[in-house]
Amino acid sequence: MKIFYLRNIYLSSLFLLFVFLTVGCKKAATTATTVTIPTVVTTATIIDVTSTSAQSGGVITDLGDASLSANGVVYSSVNSTPTLTDSKTSDPVVTNQFSFPPFVSNLTNLTPNTVYYIRAYATNPAGTGYGSVVKFTTSSSLTAITATVTTFAGNGSAGYVDGAGLSAQFNNPEGVSVDSKGNVYVSDTYNSIIRAITPAGVVSTIAGMPPLGYTDGPAATAQFYAPGGSAFDSQGNLYVADYGNNVIRKITPAGIVSTYAGNGTPGYRNGAATSASLTGTTDTLAYFNNPQAVAVDAAGNVYVADRGNNVIRKILPTGRVITLAGTKTPGYVDATNEFASFSSPSGVAVDASGNVYVADEGNAAIRKINPSEVVTTIAGGATQPGLLNLPAGITIDKAGNLYIVDEGGRIFEYTTANVLYNLAGTLNKSGLVNGVGTSALFSNPQGIAIDASGNLYVADQYNSCIRKITITVTN
Repeated sequence: MKIFYLRNIYLSSLFLLFVFLTVGCKKAATTATTVTIPTVVTTATIIDVTSTSAQSGGVITDLGDASLSANGVVYSSVNSTPTLTDSKTSDPVVTNQFSFPPFVSNLTNLTPNTVYYIRAYATNPAGTGYGSVVKFTTSSSLTAITATVTTFAGNGSAGYVDGAGLSAQFNNPEGVSVDSKGNVYVSDTYNSIIRAITPAGVVSTIAGMPPLGYTDGPAATAQFYAPGGSAFDSQGNLYVADYGNNVIRKITPAGIVSTYAGNGTPGYRNGAATSASLTGTTDTLAYFNNPQAVAVDAAGNVYVADRGNNVIRKILPTGRVITLAGTKTPGYVDATNEFASFSSPSGVAVDASGNVYVADEGNAAIRKINPSEVVTTIAGGATQPGLLNLPAGITIDKAGNLYIVDEGGRIFEYTTANVLYNLAGTLNKSGLVNGVGTSALFSNPQGIAIDASGNLYVADQYNSCIRKITITVTN
């Protein structure tokens, strides 16, 4: 009996050990980590391309549950899908499993006037993951674009004086536009008036009178309240985002000021542009909230950066206001129509194909709304933090190149080839200094416009003047 009892204990112990080991093995198996190839996104924007250098980079969105051994970009002028066997950069390895800051790669020793293919990569024990391919072309000379900055009107002292060039005075101008004859129109914000500057630099007041107010009628007696961005239509009418009055104003070539949309009450509602548009309809009156900028397309549609409502509005020629994209709650979402979101949009431009571009200031991004109302980010934003600071204004040339003014003190060009150039100014360095490229300084620049010859005009707000940028392109 004693032997039988010990045998039972022994068998029971073996059974328990077997169960323990089996359960332990299963638990270990279920908690084992499977390493996968990392996921990486190539930075879409190429920065400051010259004949021999450029800047790119990427963002790693998934490490693949393992430590990286390398990350950077691969590039080639021959292989349209470059790999590690081609030229590559080796950037500081991303290590944080929960935060993936973008990495920046400096490409050097490139060949002038050559097409390059580039994509980001990241390597872990499972292999190498690649982002999508981005293409760019180096210039034929060391510096592709030269921007020369001068002071066109104003002298750095805030005031209200009409006159020639530097003898004139402005008070914190924010908006600027150019007509077909090369005259520059300025929203002189703190003076609450609209000024004009001839190509020869002579400044005059064309609409409004201090103090601020809200009065339609002849230009000389009309009143504005902190006017912002402006834009012309094909008939020579000037549309102004009257920020403080929460309306869009229209100034005819004959100098008559009227309210084009809104009624002075801040709010967010689509409907008839003005009370006159309500006649014979069951519509309601549209409201805006601190509209910052406007743009006009060839069909006469007026686009509004409705800053206080965080949306982009569209005023149809029929006299109705709709929401083109965005929702009242600030956010950062690329999507369609009202499923997208913006944060304090401050600038707007439209191209010949009906694409609308937005300086999304609160998100430090440039967004694009295509004719199907799909919103995408083309520069800056979450995948390129730090690329832009506070983009405040935007304009577009006939070729489709964008020009961006950044409150941090820089003026950019974003070309149709997705290349971003810092034309002038230095980030977070203020001053009233003329010169070439980054040696020139601005102080909280806001609006930007381009004339038929490709000259840029900038509303240099804190310097209370209008700057002119002449661009020379070397191919």
